[in-house]
Amino acid sequence: MTTIFKSGSTDTQETDKLVDLFRNRSELKKEFASLRNEKYQLQDRIKQHEGNTARVQQQLLHLESLLLDPEWVHNVVAFYQLRGMATHCIEQLSRFAEQLKQQREQRVHHKALVSWNQERQQKTERIESRIGEHRLASQLLEDQLQSERHKLMTMNGFVKLFRGRALGVQIDDIVSRLEAGQQQEQEFLHELESVQGMDPPDQTGLDIDTKRSINFMILSFAQHLYLHLEEDSLVDLAKEASEKSVGAINYGNKSECDAILKLLARKRKEAEAETDLAEVLKKRAKLIADDSQFRHEHDAVPVPNSVATIFAIDANGVVQKQHADLLGDNYFALAKVLSR
Repeated sequence: MTTIFKSGSTDTQETDKLVDLFRNRSELKKEFASLRNEKYQLQDRIKQHEGNTARVQQQLLHLESLLLDPEWVHNVVAFYQLRGMATHCIEQLSRFAEQLKQQREQRVHHKALVSWNQERQQKTERIESRIGEHRLASQLLEDQLQSERHKLMTMNGFVKLFRGRALGVQIDDIVSRLEAGQQQEQEFLHELESVQGMDPPDQTGLDIDTKRSINFMILSFAQHLYLHLEEDSLVDLAKEASEKSVGAINYGNKSECDAILKLLARKRKEAEAETDLAEVLKKRAKLIADDSQFRHEHDAVPVPNSVATIFAIDANGVVQKQHADLLGDNYFALAKVLSR
């Protein structure tokens, strides 16, 4: 019998060992599969990195060959100067759009705060008025209570016998009313504290009309940048340089490239000297708004071809029109900065 039970116990132990072995084997297989997947991912990343490195190296070699070529070296300089101008315009428009959005958001939030403060002040004044009226009524009751108690105390025995009970009931009624009044005053004070402790409203988003007005101003500023660089198609050359790679565009010989550089330098100086653009931008924005159309009533961005008219406004306020689809062709990364 001992041998039989011992044999059964041994079999159970062997079975447990086999179960543990298979369980460990399963866990090891999972861990191995995970490590293998991680290995493949790392290999893919290495290949991607090697590909990127190879492309950069190829670009550097291409740039080096262009710089060594006397017919292309001036084109390279002109290309990067034009690209720099395009980048500068994109950054200008982005800053303008961001500042404009922040100003409008602050204005809307300030308006909401003013309205909230006015409403809170009105509620506070109403509650304080009720507290004042209530305290006045309580004071009158206190005076009446003192008067009635004085009457009761000064009554002689005969009068007190006939009128004392009624006067006592009246005094008890006044006391009850005073106690109720004190409770009511506490409720008023709690309500006043609640109103005075109200949190200001959170900053909310802009409505569609505000977003549209912001976009009209952004479009107006984009037109300003376009008009500033339209001489000798400089704006299109800058846009092209921002979209293509070096060596893809031939601007001509050295004198032609120098002319582009000279024009760019002059445009930079003119831009630095510009002042008082606000009124012109507002006037142009209104003209843009008058022509704008939207696909849906909740759209903040107009249909591109409805705002494809450029409004050039001179110092005398005279308006001249020309066609250029800045939004449709995404000049100065315009689509990226519009409010939506």
